[in-house]
Amino acid sequence: MPADAKRQFSVYLPPDLIRRVKHASVDADESLSAYVERVLEDHLRRTEERP
Repeated sequence: MPADAKRQFSVYLPPDLIRRVKHASVDADESLSAYVERVLEDHLRRTEERP
């Protein structure tokens, strides 16, 4: 599978968090998918760099 191929997966989140994430993606002028991908990548990169 190409490195840029995308797949879908389901996660269950509280409605308020979903609403906040949707608003944050609009504020960031990104699609919801792009926003969630960037935020998760940033978080994982930071946690992987910890000593």
